[in-house]
Amino acid sequence: MNPEKDFAPLTPNIVRALNDKLYEKRKVAALEIEKLVREFVAQNNTVQIKHVIQTLSQEFALSQHPHSRKGGLIGLAACSIALGKDSGLYLKELIEPVLTCFNDADSRLRYYACEALYNIVKVARGAVLPHFNVLFDGLSKLAADPDPNVKSGSELLDRLLKDIVTESNKFDLVGFIPLLRERIYSNNQYARQFIISWILVLESVPDINLLDYLPEILDGLFQILGDNGKEIRKMCEVVLGEFLKEIKKNPSSVKFAEMANILVIHCQTTDDLIQLTAMCWMREFIQLAGRVMLPYSSGILTAVLPCLAYDDRKKSIKEVANVCNQSLMKLVTPEDDEPDEARPGQRQAEPNPDDALPKQEGTASGGPDVSCDSSFSCGLSVFTAASTERAPVTLHLDGIVQVLNCHLSDTAIGMMTRIAVLKWLYHLYIKTPRKMFRHTDSLFPILLQTLSDESDEVILKDLEVLAEIASSPAGQTDDPGPLDGPDLRTSHSELQVPTPSRAGLLNTSGTKGLECSPSTPTMNSYFYKFMINLLKRFSSERKLLEVRGPFIIRQLCLLLNAENIFHSMADILLREEDLKFASTMVHALNTILLTSTELFQLRNQLKDLKTLESQNLFCCLYRSWCHNPVTTVSLCFLTQNYRHAYDLIQKFGDLEVTVDFLAEVDKLVQLIECPIFTYLRLQLLDVKNNPYLIKALYGLLMLLPQSSAFQLLSHRLQCVPNPELLQTEDSLKATPKSQKADSPSIDYTELLQHFEKVQNKHLEVRHQRSGRGDHLDRRVVL
Repeated sequence: MNPEKDFAPLTPNIVRALNDKLYEKRKVAALEIEKLVREFVAQNNTVQIKHVIQTLSQEFALSQHPHSRKGGLIGLAACSIALGKDSGLYLKELIEPVLTCFNDADSRLRYYACEALYNIVKVARGAVLPHFNVLFDGLSKLAADPDPNVKSGSELLDRLLKDIVTESNKFDLVGFIPLLRERIYSNNQYARQFIISWILVLESVPDINLLDYLPEILDGLFQILGDNGKEIRKMCEVVLGEFLKEIKKNPSSVKFAEMANILVIHCQTTDDLIQLTAMCWMREFIQLAGRVMLPYSSGILTAVLPCLAYDDRKKSIKEVANVCNQSLMKLVTPEDDEPDEARPGQRQAEPNPDDALPKQEGTASGGPDVSCDSSFSCGLSVFTAASTERAPVTLHLDGIVQVLNCHLSDTAIGMMTRIAVLKWLYHLYIKTPRKMFRHTDSLFPILLQTLSDESDEVILKDLEVLAEIASSPAGQTDDPGPLDGPDLRTSHSELQVPTPSRAGLLNTSGTKGLECSPSTPTMNSYFYKFMINLLKRFSSERKLLEVRGPFIIRQLCLLLNAENIFHSMADILLREEDLKFASTMVHALNTILLTSTELFQLRNQLKDLKTLESQNLFCCLYRSWCHNPVTTVSLCFLTQNYRHAYDLIQKFGDLEVTVDFLAEVDKLVQLIECPIFTYLRLQLLDVKNNPYLIKALYGLLMLLPQSSAFQLLSHRLQCVPNPELLQTEDSLKATPKSQKADSPSIDYTELLQHFEKVQNKHLEVRHQRSGRGDHLDRRVVL
């Protein structure tokens, strides 16, 4: 510093002392400056006051010499003390040079800058609020200062500034939010702690409504929640908890929609605390905002669904995610199935979760509260004030279906997630069938593929969805288009509903999509296509048929209608080109028909062929059952067509008897001993009226080798009583069942000829495969 330069009104002694390296001498100079400024204040000499401040600022505080800078800082503080309440008139000139020193490389100088600014702020009090942003900016940097003395000094200044803000009602929150939004993304833990402490203070001031600006800072708060420091995480939890309480008290003033996507993003983080907290907020948002959250359903489901498969290590997150999922599902109502044009004034575009990040909101429980109030209503009743000001919300299914399809297609997704996806699909088909059927073509292949899932519960839910698709009135269309994926594609002709000429004796008074008997419920256009694709899947995945086939068919019989299912499958198998698969499938269907409790009513319907419907069903089943000779006989036993069963067994002598054939006869004998055929065994007592039953059983006995099944059937036939001993007057008047006048007539000759044709086809195929064409002379002669 030039010693000859004029620093008036500062005396040379003051100037010399301000430049001294000793603090005590600089302090003496500061006292002289204070006295000098007081005299100027008393004289109202603002020119000299400004000159003193300018000199201290330019020549000392911003000097290149460290001791001069220290002298300038203490001198500026002395000016502020001398000015007293008038310091507010000169705050800009007083503060700016001090803040510049916050960036000094010398830690001692930064400490003196904190001390000086503390004195300036202490005197000015509320007058510093117009300069709050620059003060906050400077303090946020000092909060991360590596020197403990500087950090301690900044903390004192910070507390003083907080007291001033708390006392005042003139704080400019609008001007402060942009700075807060910028600083909240700091990665320094001390800076984060500083930010959190200020948010807590501002939230506690009654005149400051920070909730209005929560969308601006919510993302940053969740990032701070992931800090490595436990204390900072705890402070952030407290802040979020306070916001949640405020949201619960004033849901009508909350900008839920602007914060929804922020929650979606943080619900997918790998940090457990962030994910749990975000999920708790999401739960409360859905319950408080109601249908306002529907446009964000695809993003919410993307975040929530994977959490449902978490194990006990993340049990809390899983439980909250489940509540979110259930609450969101309840928001979908039948009204959402109305055409969009029928409800004007609604938003037509579904927001993208990847759009602007600061678009989310909070819930009503502080922090990661995993408790769920079961009595809490999930609707608009909690949110009446806000809902009256918003336009009605339109449910757009495109994004939702895409998310559900994606999760269902992902083989790595857990079982509970897959179940939740299927529940969603079922719910949407129930509540919004017309809109959902627009997506059926894209969903159908993956729904069929899900039948191969390892979990029975997943398969059951999948079948519920498929059954709803097949039976919903909304699916009644003339041509819903091909439902197969690339691996299941069939020609258009293969997907047509059977005509009476191709379907045997199918009754023509069925429904538009599938001609079935009048006694069964109507199915839509997708039902027959479902049956075609299901059989194709069984054909391409024989293991699926063996392991899960019976379970799938039995459940379908409960969900839909057993007669419809057997009727349609029999008709499809009648035209099946893969005869081996047709035989295997018929055997499986027959086993289900004879043994499953779910088919009790259908068995009773077939026992007495007294109606046209039951007779049509028998004829339809018979024509396909002919692919397997033994199952055809068992069908005749079930329907009490014993004479025809005997005629069929007579034809067995012309067939190629294989080990598999004998094994099936063995199984039939075992079935005859089961409770299902109790009525058949009791009919053995009426020898005179059931001669062909006994002949048929003896025919089976003659087919069997000397095996356990042979012994079993032989013992049973030995129990048949002598007809002479059982003859009574009533029995003399009885007429065999096959000759009763009130029974509908069936062309058994035509059925027998059909059986012979089918068996000839099987014989030819077997010989073509084995290359033994010399045995073709053993074919059945028509």
